[in-house]
Amino acid sequence: MPRRERVMRMSVELPLWRALAGYRVLTMLYAIGLCATAYDHFVRPWVAVGYYAVLVVWTLATLPRVAGAAHCTRGFLAADLTVALSGILLTPLADNHERIAGGGPTLPSIWTAGAVLAFAIKGGWRWAAVASTAVAAVNLVERGGPARDTVHNVILVWVASIAIGYVVEVARASERTLARALEIEAATRERERLARDIHDGVLQVLAMVQRRGAVIGGEAAELGRLAGEQEVALRTLVSGGLLPVSRVCEDPAAGAVVRAVEEAHDDEPAGPVDLRSLLARHADARTGLAEPGAPVELPRPAARELAAAVGAALDNVREHAGAGARAWILVEDEPDEVVVTVRDDGPGIPEGRLAEAEGEGRLGVAQSIRGRLRDLGGSAELISVPGQGTEVELKVPKGAAAARGKAERR
Repeated sequence: MPRRERVMRMSVELPLWRALAGYRVLTMLYAIGLCATAYDHFVRPWVAVGYYAVLVVWTLATLPRVAGAAHCTRGFLAADLTVALSGILLTPLADNHERIAGGGPTLPSIWTAGAVLAFAIKGGWRWAAVASTAVAAVNLVERGGPARDTVHNVILVWVASIAIGYVVEVARASERTLARALEIEAATRERERLARDIHDGVLQVLAMVQRRGAVIGGEAAELGRLAGEQEVALRTLVSGGLLPVSRVCEDPAAGAVVRAVEEAHDDEPAGPVDLRSLLARHADARTGLAEPGAPVELPRPAARELAAAVGAALDNVREHAGAGARAWILVEDEPDEVVVTVRDDGPGIPEGRLAEAEGEGRLGVAQSIRGRLRDLGGSAELISVPGQGTEVELKVPKGAAAARGKAERR
């Protein structure tokens, strides 16, 4: 079947960049408002007006730059911090000395914190420490000494920016850990799906060739022996693990990206399917089917996997219960779940045989049945008493099946 690549983007930074863009605009307006209310106190108001004209143009023109880490380059960060520091140094030229000594605001006011926060989000706490230290030094130069309110504001910006930078670094590490976990989960699910498909197809054929070759004899016996060797090798490969099919990469614009290869069913119609139509193909002279009179609707992916699990259970009956064994399929449509029971009248399964088979790489029950139901959010319960046959009860919650169907259609 065709394959498709599902891309999951995760970024804890994107909301921070959006908040920073809004912060820069709001603090620009705040700084202009402070200037307007104290305009009469400026000794050189034209210096302040000129600076605010530059600040407005710079803030609005650079909004795309603070939309994400990819566009927020080191050159931009240096230029942005220069605009903030220049405003602080221009304050003594525009304002009178009494207001400055009394703790009056600088020309950029709290807009300066936005430039420092950009360093924190982009490079973490170390970059934030460098930027906030530069702001502290320029503020001390502007005031002419370490005044109480200046030291207070400097320490506040320094601590806040470093704390935010540290939080960003921790968030990035958590993001990478989550992406890696999703990668492992996607690889495991794909490996189990391939193991089920191989068991349901290739391994069954190889086992049949081995048995038939031993019965026919001659050259067919040699062919059967080779098929048996290939069956053992393939079982070892399946039980040992296949190559992972998903990968994690870091996109500076979108955070961590997990790419997982999934099976595409673009040729299948969307919507639910009647489970009865998928199970009807298993009914024959030795397999009875008891089903409700009304359709048993499930999302197509869930119905397909449940029918495949039933097919795997019937394959086990044919292989292990003997040529004369009979099987029965019972379908129950409960309000919250669909229950399918497969029962046979064979000799049953000796205690401990399932664990022994799984250790040998025979994953019919572990993957083709239990693995499929686990992926559907359901359960598979196997009850077997030696001499009294085997019963496999498959349960699929309708809510979990619907969620699985929506995820596959995305």
